[in-house]
Amino acid sequence: MANKQALRDLQSRLAERLQAARTQDRGRSWLAVECGARGFLFPLRDAGEIFAVAPLERVPHSHRWFLGVSNLRGHLHGVVDLAGFLGLKGGAEPTREQARLVGFNQALDINCVLLVDRLSGLRSEEELEPESDDGGPRPGFVGPRYRDGSQRLWQELNLAALAGDEAFLGIVG
Repeated sequence: MANKQALRDLQSRLAERLQAARTQDRGRSWLAVECGARGFLFPLRDAGEIFAVAPLERVPHSHRWFLGVSNLRGHLHGVVDLAGFLGLKGGAEPTREQARLVGFNQALDINCVLLVDRLSGLRSEEELEPESDDGGPRPGFVGPRYRDGSQRLWQELNLAALAGDEAFLGIVG
């Protein structure tokens, strides 16, 4: 029970910090999440509401990474297993205690949420050092890589570009 309350408190603090970060005009900021044992950064300007994992309704003939649709605050959202979409693991089991659904900013006009394994807080550009590009091919929604003070590698994902990516929008398998 204490773990649930601690997670609620963390989510509440993150929501407050997300709102404050959106209204401040300073350097770049990201929501840090973990998926498939990898760290990802979502630009705060593109990230939306964070939800606990909710019941899903499967969609026939869709890719394994498209988990289905869920009613979140009275609106239907498509639910995408981010690790599955990126090829980091097979289909997700959205029942883990720390898993969360991260929405897209309403301005991006996409009713979709991303299933992530856990939230890792907020990051600012002062906390991260840019990592050199390996020069390999990558999708248009994959941004630069950064390393934090503990030498953890973080990959930026441009949610605006992801929302328009043909493969991401093509849920039918």
